[in-house]
Amino acid sequence: MIQAYNFIGSWQLFPEKGIYEFGDRPKSGIYKIEGAENKNQINVSINWVSLENEAFNSSYTLSGEEDQFRFDEPALANFTKTCFSDALNFEISFIKNEQVVLKVHNELLPNGYLKTVLSGTMPDGNAYTNTEIYHKQLSVMPYSTSVSGAVIKPNEAGVIRHKALTAMEEQTNMQLSQIRRQIELLAIQAQEIQMRKELSMLIYNARLSFVPVIGHTYYLYQKSDDTHILSMISAKEFGGGAGPYKKFIAPVKLLADHTWVEL
Repeated sequence: MIQAYNFIGSWQLFPEKGIYEFGDRPKSGIYKIEGAENKNQINVSINWVSLENEAFNSSYTLSGEEDQFRFDEPALANFTKTCFSDALNFEISFIKNEQVVLKVHNELLPNGYLKTVLSGTMPDGNAYTNTEIYHKQLSVMPYSTSVSGAVIKPNEAGVIRHKALTAMEEQTNMQLSQIRRQIELLAIQAQEIQMRKELSMLIYNARLSFVPVIGHTYYLYQKSDDTHILSMISAKEFGGGAGPYKKFIAPVKLLADHTWVEL
């Protein structure tokens, strides 16, 4: 599986960087992802040590295809389903009795760390989310970490691909964020223009006994017959009320483009 290449390796847990809504924070942990004999499958093994120095481990095989894949531990799940959304994200769904009981989202961060987000349900029925951060162990470095260690040669094409994908992901995310901000700003501006238009239509259909001056503030009232009138007298001058009118609407100002804005 080409998209799994970036995740292949042995990842060491940063216990202090994790967020645990369910269960205790472990003392240490190793998350290992390896290729299987079947090129469409990957092997996963997880080892962790509790704060009481108790050791735990779990291992299983995943299919890189979208179809459900039989899981070897029926107490936890009957099937798994793996989805690679791109070369930097993949999600594992654990399915039991046709229900997803656990989701594990794996994401490669721009700094090279691996972030896993586990979403499940506690025994009391409440949902939880645990977040863990890993870094690759030294054994994946392109040199031996001990005198007797074997020489490890990275796949150059894969390394280049990983760097290019990481750079591409950062750039496109930044550009998309900029576009989203621009769209949000345009939406706000469009809403403001629409509000000015509606207010302007209301005022130009109201009774005007004078010629409004651009930049000046006037006061919009509703009359007893539900029509409107624009006045130079504020509600304050009427003693804080609407004076002879039914209701005070708002102070308004005429802009240079002959639209009106509520103050």
